[in-house]
Amino acid sequence: MTSPLQAFQRISDFEWEIPAHYRQDMRVPVRFFASRRILEDALGDRSVEQALNAATLPGLVGHVAVMPDVHQGYGFPIGGVAATHYPDGVISPGGIGYDINCGVRLLASTIPLETGRACLADLAQALDHNCPSGVGVKGGRMLTAGELEQVCRQGAGWVVKQGYGDSVDLARTESGGCLEGADPAKLSQQARERGRSQLGSLGAGNHFIEIDVVDAILDAKTAAAFGLFEGCLALQIHSGSRGLGHQVCSDTVQTFQTVIKRYNIQLPDRELVSAPLGSPEGKTYLAAMHCAANYAFANRQMLSALARMAFEETMAGRATNPHLRLVYDIAHNLGSLETHEIDGRKMKVCVHRKGATRAFGPGNPELPDEYRVSGQPVLVPGSMGTESWVLAGAPRAMQVSFGSCCHGAGRVMSRSQAKRALRGEQLKRELEGRGIFIRAGSMGGLAEEAPAAYKDVSEVVKVVVEAGLAKKVALLKPLVVIKG
Repeated sequence: MTSPLQAFQRISDFEWEIPAHYRQDMRVPVRFFASRRILEDALGDRSVEQALNAATLPGLVGHVAVMPDVHQGYGFPIGGVAATHYPDGVISPGGIGYDINCGVRLLASTIPLETGRACLADLAQALDHNCPSGVGVKGGRMLTAGELEQVCRQGAGWVVKQGYGDSVDLARTESGGCLEGADPAKLSQQARERGRSQLGSLGAGNHFIEIDVVDAILDAKTAAAFGLFEGCLALQIHSGSRGLGHQVCSDTVQTFQTVIKRYNIQLPDRELVSAPLGSPEGKTYLAAMHCAANYAFANRQMLSALARMAFEETMAGRATNPHLRLVYDIAHNLGSLETHEIDGRKMKVCVHRKGATRAFGPGNPELPDEYRVSGQPVLVPGSMGTESWVLAGAPRAMQVSFGSCCHGAGRVMSRSQAKRALRGEQLKRELEGRGIFIRAGSMGGLAEEAPAAYKDVSEVVKVVVEAGLAKKVALLKPLVVIKG
């Protein structure tokens, strides 16, 4: 067996493949979307090995796809995409992640930077106050047991029914903000208890709320369809399913470790524990995972409502229209039942996206009417203090990546490495010296998320654009960053 670097077959400057015969246990090839530098960097951790391991799962179709923000994860690499045939293929919680439906939503305004600049400190304070953040922190609303079940079944729609948003929000949320088949009866009691107190909370780690300015428009027609205008304020919210989703993953990993022998599943890494999609255990995980996904959609919808209140209260009398309009809400860590054309025939599959997003192209029936011509908004936030990108899904993504794209910059340092190498206090001073307001729960947490701990997001975006997965629409620059 050759070394991994020698095994890469160059398709283009931004696309590489390791064939299935590289290892005897691989069932499909692994396709990497990367520049040569990103590819070489990926060999510095276990992400390439993890992608090759993922290619051994039963029921895989097509190839495993790896995005340029790739880095080592649990089981799958972050940035890994794989599809298994439904219902006889497997589902692997390691291919979805602990923070189920961690995702980003972008809200836009018509508030010019000239108007908002004098209010940024007040906006930062109001957002920090309105949107609870931190490890284990309680949210904006304590749910009864019955309300939690409704959230798990209805997702963002339940929050809208409480008066926090409208039908436009739901139309511009992936899957309408609700996955069918969620069954709260499949949640453990511990998952339920963790979920009751955290709706409307940000969390910690790489979660954030960020006020940006639309710094440049790269595609005027698509930007107009998305409601993005150069020089105006926008808001990003990055959060997920909080403790409920983490508990679902933990519970399932423990269960699956006891059943893989029953289904004769041979794995090179126990972190890839899996069960057939059609098995009782696979169905239970799907139902529980959909509960967590719906909780995450609801959580971001509630956070949006709290952020809108902060904007409208702070900007009252200062801006003509301080309302924030949802551009799109996109999931990162999800297992989605979708139909794709593979080897010339349509097939129902479970697409595992681990640190990757949908990037559906123009004409896809999943998209709201106003985005059918442009393609789906794809949100790619940068690391703290760096630019973020708004892209649109391109037709080729449906052919080569199961309609998927990158989800961010991607780490080059682990959190522990970043904390040893960087100082949060110094980073805060540097960012504030550049005019970026920072609100952080701890200096250690700030160091973990320093720009130096991440890849260059613009290089990552260049790869997916050159590979034909997406096209550039707009560039955002940060003004206020709120971290848990």
